[in-house]
This record gives sequence, C-alpha cells and structure tokens, in this order.
Amino acid sequence: MKTTTKLVLLGTAALAGVGLSRRQRAMANVAEELRGPQLMVPLPPLRSGRTLQVMRRTFTRPSAIAEGVEMRALTARADGAERRVLVYERPDRVRPSGALLWIHGGGYVMGAPEVENEVCSRIALDLGVLVVNVSYRLAPEHPFPAGLDDCYTALAWLHEQADELGIDPDRVAIGGASAGGGMAASLAQMAHDRGGPAVSFQVLVYPMLDDRTVQRPVDALVWNNRSNAFAWGAYLGHPAGQPDERPWAVPARRADLTGLPPAWIGVGDIDLFHDEDVEYARRLQEAGVPCELHVEPGMYHGADAIAGKVDSMRAFRTRMVAVLGEALTPRVTT
Repeated sequence: MKTTTKLVLLGTAALAGVGLSRRQRAMANVAEELRGPQLMVPLPPLRSGRTLQVMRRTFTRPSAIAEGVEMRALTARADGAERRVLVYERPDRVRPSGALLWIHGGGYVMGAPEVENEVCSRIALDLGVLVVNVSYRLAPEHPFPAGLDDCYTALAWLHEQADELGIDPDRVAIGGASAGGGMAASLAQMAHDRGGPAVSFQVLVYPMLDDRTVQRPVDALVWNNRSNAFAWGAYLGHPAGQPDERPWAVPARRADLTGLPPAWIGVGDIDLFHDEDVEYARRLQEAGVPCELHVEPGMYHGADAIAGKVDSMRAFRTRMVAVLGEALTPRVTT
C-alpha cells in the first residue's frame, strides 16, 4: 500500500475517533483565510512506531530552493563529532556576514533538513546571510541528548570555521520551527551554560518547549496532544510530564532564564503550544532577556507552511525574517 494511501486511511480513522462535529467546532476558531478541506481530514496522531514510520516517509519531500540562492551539503566537524549540514547563500553575499543556524521541525522524531529548503533559502536571499541547516539524530532511536549534541556540533563548527565561511562570530543566530524552535531554545541554554559558542539571537517559531502541556485538558488542530505525548516520550525516554531534572532536556523546565540571548517568539492563538510559548516569553522578559512575542489570531500549528501563500502567513514569515535581519545587522559604534 502506498504511503499516501496509508496516511489517508489513518487520518480517516483519526477523524472517526475525534468526531466530525468536534472537528467542525475547532475549525470555527481558525482564521477564515486559513480554513481549507485539508483541515477536515486530520493527520493521524502519533501513537506507535508504525504510525511514525508512515509519517516519516510522508514528510520528507524536499521543498524548493529560492531562485538566486546556492545550496551545498557539507560536513560540520567539531570536538571529535561530525554532522551533515546544508549551507545556503547568495553568490554575492558580502563577507563577513551574519549567520543563522536553522534546526528543522518534526516533533523531535521526524523531518529532515531538506524539507525546510524553502525557508532557509528565503532567509539567505532576503538577508544576505549564511544559513546552515543541520541534520540531527531523531528519537526514539536516538533520544535526548543526541539531537541536541548534533546541533551543538554544528554551532561550534560555525564558530571554528568563521573565517573560512566568511561570517562574523558575533552575529550568529539560531532558530527553528516547532520542535526545531524547542531544540534552538535548548541549544541557547546549553551554549550559555558552557560559556559558548556565542549565540546572538534566537528566533523561535511556535516552539515545542514544555512536555507538561500533555497534562492539560487541551487539544488543537494539526499537532494534537496525543502526538505531543508520543513525541515527548520518545525524545525524553520516559512518559511526558514526569519529573526530569536533566539540563536542557525540556527548555521550559529551566528555572533561571537570566543571561540567555534575545529572542523572538511567534505562535498562533489556537496552536497547542500557545500557552507554553507565551509563558516562556513572559519568563524571558521577567529575567531581563529582550523578547518580542507575536501571537497570530486564528493560526493553527504550522499554518505558515501549509498555507504559506495566504496574506496573513506571508506577513507572519515576513515579520520573523525582518526581526532576524535587524538582529544580524552590524551594530554601528560611535
């Protein structure tokens, strides 16, 4: 049976399980321009290894690379470790430029850097910076801290090879969407605690920050709490919501956020991660960390990827890129 057929059957079964009327009520909260038939047949919730394998095969198609951007695959080596990375840049990039380490989404259990070619190449094109998109190991085969260690390797490599890559080590930002945003938040904490490599800014797009959300009686479109519980459990190696004192495993569990890099957090008001993202932004601000929070009305999880041509989603991404561009602009001293 083809993967797409399996996905439709699994989604249809999920729809029967949650009830069509409940789905229709949830749709009423979606911004009108973001409503579409694709939301009426939900993604199957992650609940087993079988479902995960189907989802992995489905969501690995590379997205397009923006015209005028060159992409090449390299091997990032640092501290005896190595990872594959994709590097995007304009041929006319002015060196040294700022750089962005981008971490792909997928609930810590699926996804691939090629899936996010479009967003990475668009940032490289619009801002004239170097963008590095890291391939990290996925759970449950490789639970925490494997994937985070891979991202740290890529960050260290960026700094160690700054001259060769033509980047300013004082202007290296990190970011990602969903689990990629959560991994970026953890990476910012790890780098801070280890005394480097330096991170100048973190851009967190509806980040997956807190496993304790699975304990709340809430649900949402696209990424629901059932999938959330499975993914966190796979990543942490124990059921989501249980105590976990390991540094950087769950970024929202960190008690002291003082000294972390400035941040931008963007999330929809009907996203499952809305409350945890708003709370993390509030705590960053209270800790003295500059943090801009943008909450998009009627936006479900991943809507900018699913309905990227809609005006509001174009504006959402434009806002994110503009903030990142400001953060990576050289500071003029007098």
